[in-house]
Amino acid sequence: MEHMADFRAWPKAELHLHLEGSVKPETLQELDPSVSLEAIRSMYHFTDFQGFLHTFKCLVERLRTPGDYAHITRRLLEHLTAENVRYAEITLSAGVVLWKKQEFAPIYAAVRQAAAGFPIEVYWILDAVRHFGPEHARQVAELSAARVGDGVVAFGIGGDEERGPAQWFGDVYRFARSAGLRLTAHAGETAGPASVWAALAIGAERIGHGIRAIEDPDLLRHLRDDNIPLEICITSNVMTGAVPSLEAHPLRRLYDAGVPITLATDDPGIFAVTLSGEYDMAARHFGFSEPELRGIAENALRYGFKSGTTIPSTPSRSRP
Repeated sequence: MEHMADFRAWPKAELHLHLEGSVKPETLQELDPSVSLEAIRSMYHFTDFQGFLHTFKCLVERLRTPGDYAHITRRLLEHLTAENVRYAEITLSAGVVLWKKQEFAPIYAAVRQAAAGFPIEVYWILDAVRHFGPEHARQVAELSAARVGDGVVAFGIGGDEERGPAQWFGDVYRFARSAGLRLTAHAGETAGPASVWAALAIGAERIGHGIRAIEDPDLLRHLRDDNIPLEICITSNVMTGAVPSLEAHPLRRLYDAGVPITLATDDPGIFAVTLSGEYDMAARHFGFSEPELRGIAENALRYGFKSGTTIPSTPSRSRP
């Protein structure tokens, strides 16, 4: 199997990538040199999903100006360029911006400008915090709808599945679809298959994570037959405790069941992970062959909401 440096050379796409979660401790210190690197690294330590959400909250509270958002965007795009990522759909937590009572328009303008000039086709997914409720999500959907044609390609929900069930957001998703937005949702990460079914019922076209689908054979068949992809983030799932161990991760079983999958990093700054590293992990720990991984790499463009890039590689070996 190829070395990780070879995976880095592959042209790739990222579909599940949070701007705020891309911030490395070193980058956060660049924004506030008065805070020690040791203190920041301590803040990045957690042992479960709720601890991860707390880390994410502490991180975003330190993003205070449009300039801060522009800076982290440039650092992320530098990283993606080094990883040979050609196409990226970056999730910006507009819901958190609203929660912080910041003005969204200058922040979005700053990240759009910061991403320009890099050799990557970049689009944005605006994300609502599902456990903040449907009215909050409606505000994010309206911000998204106002920017269709200005880089925003989709609307989604993230956060705590248990405290913010997808059933709350049917009207919001209908509004977003009518505005020309594509639809995604985090589901089946820490909650069971019912969470995935509920996300599909309100119109989600892709599922962020979705690993708990492995518990429901009917759901696996539905995902396979309706060609609905899961955005799999191996390291994230292990570090947040969504799976008890790397060995327990259902990646291989999902693939063997014929479910379309992509590989992604989720929050690469928090998890200290690269997309090349995720491919390397799939090869070393789950026995994926080079043709299988090339097929998975092609999936990331095939299921992109506005893919305009063509990756030159072998035809997809993804299972039907």
